Amino acid sequence: MSTEKLSISLTPEAMGVIDAYRAAHAIKSRSQVIERALRRLREDDLESAYREASAADAADWDATAGDGLTHEAW
Repeated sequence: MSTEKLSISLTPEAMGVIDAYRAAHAIKSRSQVIERALRRLREDDLESAYREASAADAADWDATAGDGLTHEAW
């Protein structure tokens, strides 16, 4: 996998969170902790988008499901 080097500035508290997470989960590097966090952010965004799409689909389904037919006509 290709990687790029990045320099960022973080508060001591943020560094403490990264280091504590790394130690608690036996992760080899701070970079891997950051990659895991970024992956989780992407997953959260995808889950949110899926929920929004599902809600819209449900509303569309409710509006067209029977196409005006009553239960007796099924």
